[in-house]
Amino acid sequence: MRITTWTEYSLIISIHLAKRGRRGVSPVAARELAEVERLPADYVEQILLRLRRAGIVESVRGAKGGYFLAREPGQITIRDVMAASEHQTFEMNCDAHPIDADRCSPGSACAIRPVWQGLQRRIDDFLGSVTLTELLRDEPGPELVPLSSSPASS
Repeated sequence: MRITTWTEYSLIISIHLAKRGRRGVSPVAARELAEVERLPADYVEQILLRLRRAGIVESVRGAKGGYFLAREPGQITIRDVMAASEHQTFEMNCDAHPIDADRCSPGSACAIRPVWQGLQRRIDDFLGSVTLTELLRDEPGPELVPLSSSPASS
């Protein structure tokens, strides 16, 4: 298993949106999110598109548009985010890059494949058990100020 930059950035973006809340706060623009989290804007835009297609985030168009979580943070797991950004959580080399068509076919009597499949199930089960809410518990408190407020008016 390899954790890619896509997965790492997708989780950072998802946690950021979870801190902001679901619909109570103004949507955040992709460029603003990229600046605040110090991520490449092009990556953020592409990741948000994948997260939107997977139903993890929703978007609002227009001058005050942006992105917000489509569901409560407790209903979104690390597995959901990984699957949205990478389309999988675990790549089995024998599926992605078969060495031998006979040995690597799904119906073959390969002694190694069941080990990788078991590992994939365990990884998926674990990642599916950790929600954004749980990740937020380990994050510092939200430092975000609603866009309509200024620090001086608090």
